Parts: sequence; structure tokens; C-alpha cells
Amino acid sequence: MPDATALDQATAMIEKAWGRPIEALESIAVRNPSEDPLLRSVMHIRSALIVTDNAVAVHQDRLHALTRSGHVPAFYELDRITNSAADLHVAQAESRTSLQAIRYVIEAREATATPDQAPAVRLTQAAVARSARVPRALGQSPDQPAPSTSVGPSVAGPGPHR
Repeated sequence: MPDATALDQATAMIEKAWGRPIEALESIAVRNPSEDPLLRSVMHIRSALIVTDNAVAVHQDRLHALTRSGHVPAFYELDRITNSAADLHVAQAESRTSLQAIRYVIEAREATATPDQAPAVRLTQAAVARSARVPRALGQSPDQPAPSTSVGPSVAGPGPHR
């Protein structure tokens, strides 16, 4: 059994993340693109991966034909072998990049899809938590409480004004 291609891996990841077969997800992405923009993005990346996956197969077949056992390549075939190997290397790199992009989109979807809270609520809570920390004054020991901050404008002191 041959190894799973990048397209097979991408299809499995997408089906697992959305919980539906790829055929159903394709129709959803085409019919209602604004309903799930992350699904639309993943399906665009997957369509590019289909092209790249086909290119990998073609380059592999070409290399197998040029380097079959018992065959001594002619001098002019050496350039074809080198070019085919380089093209295969590029196509495989593009496949890995597409697969990684799909992983990133799925991770982003999982990070924003918590059942309890909307993303805006989580971001607001994080901002409030960060702003609640007041830095200590220079030279203040860690066990002393931080000074309270005033909310209004500061009162002018008795010193000279410009």
C-alpha cells in the first residue's frame, strides 16, 4: 500500500475538523461561502493541493521511467533526470506548504470556536486581565502592594507653571 499523499492527509484533517465528508464540505463552501469563511479558505488551499499532488505524481513517474532498473541513461537524459528531480522537490515542498496552511486554518478555527464564549468576549476578558496588572514603582519591594491609580485628571501642584 503506498504512503498517504499530502492530499489524503489534508482531506482527513478537513473531514475530522468539520465532522463531515469532503464532498458535503465542498458543496457548502461553494453554495454559502460567507457562512464559513475558514471552510472556504481550506477548500481553496485543498484545490491548490490537488494540482500540486498531481504534479508530484507526474514527476515521480517521470523519474521512475528515467531511472528504471537495468537501464543506463544516455548522456542527454542526465539533464532530464536532474530537472525532474528538482521539479519533484519543488512540488513536494509546495504540497508540504499547502498542508501546513490547512493545519494553521484548522488551528485558527479551533482557537476561535469555543462553545461558551464568542471570540470578542475572550479578547475583552484578556484585555481586562492585562490592564488590571499595575506595575510596581521603581525601587518598591515585591511584597508591598502596588499604589492605586487615579482615574481623573491630576491636580496641579503648588510649583511653577509654564
